[in-house]
Amino acid sequence: MVHDRHASSRNDAPSGVKAVLGPTNTGKTHLAIERLCAHSSGAIGFPLRLLAREVYDRVCKIKGEKSVALITGEERIEPKDARYLLCTVEAMPVTERSLAFIAIDEAQLSADRERGHVFTDRLLHARGREETMILGSSTLEPMVKALVPGVEVVTRPRFSTLTHAGARKLSRIPPRSAIVAFSAEQVYAIAEMLRRFRGGAAVVMGALSPQTRNAQVALYQSGEVDYLVATDAIGMGLNLDVEHVAFAGLSKFDGQRHRRLTTSEMAQIAGRAGRHQTDGTFGTLTGSGGHDSEFEPDEVYAIEEHRFPPLTKLFWRDPEPRFDSVATLIADLETPPDRDGLVLAPEAIDLAVLKRLADDGTVMDSLHGHAMVRRFWEVCRLPDFRQQGVETHSRFVARLWQDLRSGELGADYMAQQIARLDLTGGDIDTLQGRIAAIRSWAYIAQRPDWVLARDEMAARARAVEARLSDALHGKLTERFINRRTAVLMKKLGPDAGLLSVRLEDEEVLVEGEHIGSLHGFAFQVDPAARLSDRKLLLAAAERHLPGLLQSRADALTAAVHEGVAPLALENGALNWEGARIAALTPGRSLLAPVLVPDRLLDAVPAPARKALVAALETWVESALEPLAPLAKLDEASRSEEAGPDLRALLITLVDRGGMIAREDSGVDRLDKGRRTLLAKLGVRVGALDLFVPAMLRPAPIALWRQLARITGHSVPGGEPDAAMPPTMDATKRHKAPGYRNLGKQLVRLDIVEKLLREAHEARVGSDSSGNRGPSRSFSIDPARAVSMGLTTGSYARLLRFGGFQAMMPRPLAEGAHGPLAPVRWRWRPPRRQAEEVREAPQRTDGAFAALGELLGR
Repeated sequence: MVHDRHASSRNDAPSGVKAVLGPTNTGKTHLAIERLCAHSSGAIGFPLRLLAREVYDRVCKIKGEKSVALITGEERIEPKDARYLLCTVEAMPVTERSLAFIAIDEAQLSADRERGHVFTDRLLHARGREETMILGSSTLEPMVKALVPGVEVVTRPRFSTLTHAGARKLSRIPPRSAIVAFSAEQVYAIAEMLRRFRGGAAVVMGALSPQTRNAQVALYQSGEVDYLVATDAIGMGLNLDVEHVAFAGLSKFDGQRHRRLTTSEMAQIAGRAGRHQTDGTFGTLTGSGGHDSEFEPDEVYAIEEHRFPPLTKLFWRDPEPRFDSVATLIADLETPPDRDGLVLAPEAIDLAVLKRLADDGTVMDSLHGHAMVRRFWEVCRLPDFRQQGVETHSRFVARLWQDLRSGELGADYMAQQIARLDLTGGDIDTLQGRIAAIRSWAYIAQRPDWVLARDEMAARARAVEARLSDALHGKLTERFINRRTAVLMKKLGPDAGLLSVRLEDEEVLVEGEHIGSLHGFAFQVDPAARLSDRKLLLAAAERHLPGLLQSRADALTAAVHEGVAPLALENGALNWEGARIAALTPGRSLLAPVLVPDRLLDAVPAPARKALVAALETWVESALEPLAPLAKLDEASRSEEAGPDLRALLITLVDRGGMIAREDSGVDRLDKGRRTLLAKLGVRVGALDLFVPAMLRPAPIALWRQLARITGHSVPGGEPDAAMPPTMDATKRHKAPGYRNLGKQLVRLDIVEKLLREAHEARVGSDSSGNRGPSRSFSIDPARAVSMGLTTGSYARLLRFGGFQAMMPRPLAEGAHGPLAPVRWRWRPPRRQAEEVREAPQRTDGAFAALGELLGR
């Protein structure tokens, strides 16, 4: 018989076997950890990788990381001197008797259709040298007594009571509750509703990776959200501070059929309510649909009193089949046990894959010998992490076998498969699919005889799973948690003033959550806030805004007095950190604008507002300091000694930014005394223009243009260049302030006067050399003009404007060779020059170009 065939290889005689049985929240796992640490060595087998990892962290704190190992299908942390092993049940040692202590957690899963045979095998054969502990539900007691002779059964009572609370609407579910649904679609729908009116919920499903599940549980445990929406995965060992468990339904699909939960399954889930000495409640969710959404009275009684039908059978499958051939292997795996209380396990996914691939001739041709059949069975036992069914999983196993049958997987191939999944984009379902796929490769990478560079590939797979888990946690949090609403609903109550509101940079934070921003003194609700949240956010912020604004105003006032305020004058508006806080309006003159505070400052308390406005007025006065030369002209225009002609000239200069053409200025009508006064005021009278040299800089020009626009004065169309070069291209700057237009080029006014003065110096020098008479001529060196960026054609035009006339050289006689004579110039007084210009036709651009060529030789 199958059972007898293995009796000699496994010692069924118990050695200190104790069964610690009872409902949830009885401290069974805590007891097992204490007993493990009391021995020199030991191992505990858990139903979930998540639980193994949780206990591993706890034992590491007690015994140190070098003494503790974590062994699961997808992860192995095995220090050289490890004496304490935390494992999944599938990965725990069985035949080895070198460990002093062995414990099996949730042993009632021996009745599970898919994994029950593994738990049964560990219950029958996993033994510690000094002590063995079986942990599970009280329903397991008859089977443990029947299958483990001499076992000591200890029943532990629940620390707290569990009470039925009836059915409630979702909106009436109390905080610190878990809502349990049995499909991903229902979990998402409930979580979305909780997000809308309770700020959101953490989400826990079996398809999540342990890391994502831990991160979601941490959101709930930390109190960031008050609700947890989960599948029945919550019932397996997750220790949470849950006060109420609400069932969205009482039936589920178990892989074979849609059925109602057993009372034991109901109790396993409901038992998550209440921790230690804190009592818990359970109930159902109304409006979730279905005819089975209410507990029956006998079910309520069974859950509250922890009275459930005992298990009458455990699933079993030959743990050591023969590997003579695939047919023999299948036959052994399908052979029923001959021991009372054990029944043949339903066909699990690994056996289904084995039988399907047994019909594949290509696969079967590669199976020769005992070792190859054993290796093939190990590949078939690869868990179906993706939960895509037998057909799809079989194809994956077949492809994997094609690579493994002749040796190990290469590092390059493994790295390529892992890298293909290292993508953190996509929605929740996409990320879940990638996590399931990378768990398959993590499992493969852990096998020492399957992969070259095992440690490196396993580390890569874990790193990718961690990144994908972080991304999935972010997606779940983004979709199902509205932190602002959660905080406000939790703490707002009837009085918004009770909330903690503070300002960080420009962010307004209510209880640490961003609800809006202050730009200048304007509060703006976060544009991402939903319409239903806006009133709530404003109610929380407005109670505290005056205090925030006062602090902000005081800080700005102090910064102005210290000369470090980041203020800017732009288009007549006074801006602070990009927001308008005041504006300049016309005053008694162009240079004396009036500061008008923005209406947003009305929300600042009066004393702070008054001090701020005074500081801003002082700042504006300082900011307009570059216009002091114009201010002198403005003040002089009001003096009685100026006279009407000079007063008119000064007013015009102020209105035009300190620059006007001489021909329309009326300066020639001023007497000597007033011309002297004009010079003392800083005005230079040039041959072509009157200008204030201090205004030929970008900053004063830009300030004057702002004030001119405010008062409605005409402003030249071009903008001043940032560096105010001597010359500029005139294509798009026909009216650039501070420049004279020479057609294709603009020349700065002071450069114009400098060049014309040098031309007159050349003329005077020629007079002193003896060249007399009305026809006297002289030469001008264009080198200085060219060095300043002027073309010779533009220079010729400038000289023409200044009263100089070119005397073109006579062309060479026919047949003569050699250079032309140099261009000679003569000067005519402005009045005579004007008359000649009116009488003679104007020179064309072509004539100026020809003249420029001659000058440039």
